[in-house]
Amino acid sequence: MDHSVPIMLIATTDPDSRRILGDELRRRYGADYEVVACADHAHGRAVLEGLRRWNRQVALILGCYGPADRGGLDFLRRAYGYHPAAKRGVVVTWGDFASAPTVFRAIGRGYAELVIIRPERLRDEEFHGAITDALDDWHLAQGVGFEAVRLIGEVGDERTHALRDSLSRNHIPVGFYLAGSEMAERTLESLHLRDPVLPVMVLEFTAPPVVLENPSDLEIAEAMGVTRPPPPDKIFDVVVVGAGPSGLATAVYASSEGLSTMVVEGEAVGGQAGTSSLIRNYPGFSRGVSGAHLAYRSFHQAWTLGTDFLFLRKVERLGTDGGLYAASISDGSVVRCRAVVVATGVDYRRLGIPQLEDLVGRGVFYGATVSEAPAMAGKHVCVVGGGNSAGQAALHLAKYAKNVTLLVRGPTLSVSMSDYLISQLEATRNVAIRYGTVIVGARDRDGFLAAVKVAASDSTPGEEIEASGLFVLIGSVPRTSWLPDTVERDPAGFLRTGVSRDAGDAGPVRPDRSPLALETSMPGIFAIGDVRAGSIKRVATAVGDGATVVSMLHTYLAENPLPASPAAPGEAAAPEELPGDVRSS
Repeated sequence: MDHSVPIMLIATTDPDSRRILGDELRRRYGADYEVVACADHAHGRAVLEGLRRWNRQVALILGCYGPADRGGLDFLRRAYGYHPAAKRGVVVTWGDFASAPTVFRAIGRGYAELVIIRPERLRDEEFHGAITDALDDWHLAQGVGFEAVRLIGEVGDERTHALRDSLSRNHIPVGFYLAGSEMAERTLESLHLRDPVLPVMVLEFTAPPVVLENPSDLEIAEAMGVTRPPPPDKIFDVVVVGAGPSGLATAVYASSEGLSTMVVEGEAVGGQAGTSSLIRNYPGFSRGVSGAHLAYRSFHQAWTLGTDFLFLRKVERLGTDGGLYAASISDGSVVRCRAVVVATGVDYRRLGIPQLEDLVGRGVFYGATVSEAPAMAGKHVCVVGGGNSAGQAALHLAKYAKNVTLLVRGPTLSVSMSDYLISQLEATRNVAIRYGTVIVGARDRDGFLAAVKVAASDSTPGEEIEASGLFVLIGSVPRTSWLPDTVERDPAGFLRTGVSRDAGDAGPVRPDRSPLALETSMPGIFAIGDVRAGSIKRVATAVGDGATVVSMLHTYLAENPLPASPAAPGEAAAPEELPGDVRSS
């Protein structure tokens, strides 16, 4: 057997389940995976230990729980220590409802990632759907397989890190090769590149391959050719700024209901949710779903329904053109529309400590756990934050790192994190939680993070914690600098919606009505998701905003019909700036 072939391992004392699972997995996956079936849990642990010594990749570990096997949950819990990156599933038999509470408690404590119902017939596609979803998530996390893009760069280079993260979050298969490695040198030689400006990106899916040296986002977008600016005379019903869960939901519903829709996204589909390794509380996904997969499916759904997309481009400012809004894009184009939906979300708040800011991309990361987690194998890692994003990041990193320390400023997680995540963190052996702790500094070694300096939040003397990686997921800063000052914000900068204000210079046209529930102080500009003041920071509520705002778009567009003869682009003056208009930094 080829030692590069991943392993699917089953361990159960139930002979019927072992036979059924073994036959079903070999029949469907035997060409691509080595299926190993163990007759008891001790044998399974011994095999996992041997596979670890031989550096064999284990993709999936299955245990059983039911009347014929009561040891499967403990086996799965202990299996984590041998192969943390492997997906673990507990197999149950249909109708064994009495076992459900025990199994669900174990899942909540992190013994396994998913529950699978044992197949009772040939071609049981529900069973295989669960298996293939798990394998797909495993492959995405490993970064193995087809390479649509090759990236050559330095590990500690911030731009290289940003490109790896962006490509991964946009669901583009990328192979990363360290500059100076044998594979990197062979690739550069084959392209006749000597002393190129790093990072180098090679688009393998084009004929011939396109080679980019230290490319800008705009150069990448143009080279990939997936999305292009619309014709100058195109007028959209709505432009959605941001392709996170709320923006994508707006695109799906607006396009399906006949509204011409453009989505502009400067980084990657999914927003912050796209960086989550596993979202377990999103309705309809009982096995959980990775943020990247959820975002990609939503994007593809909107795309097939007719939504236009502009990727790796930003809206730099918003002006007017007659009775229309005009969004100035970072590529120099202008997109005209009748309404705007702001779904830009938030950025993670920066720590603002010079020692750490100098190490961004060289051990210090804001978000980006999915793309950087494999590089943390066997290392000490710290995560800063107390919300769901921080909890999911700590659990994902724990699959690779030797140990993970979650640093929490407050005295508890219960007010900011879902209970199921707290339970999993407390049950994960290589995760430690330190409350009342803040970061005060760092120490580097050869230009890379070596340790973080922490102190109790009550200002008692601090200490140093060894750390090769620091992942910061704290607070949020709304992305609204491109909007005019006349769009009303709360003191923290989040957009107010559904609240009237004095006339003054509230917008180009003052309506004779109060703003709609998700409408800002400027008519026809709506705010949804995390950027909206008072929003609940959950994926499902962001999607709810996106669905709800479409009904309000219909109301607004019916009240404000398209001008009879909008000026042709060649005849119109440059888009008029709104009062207080500012360019993004």
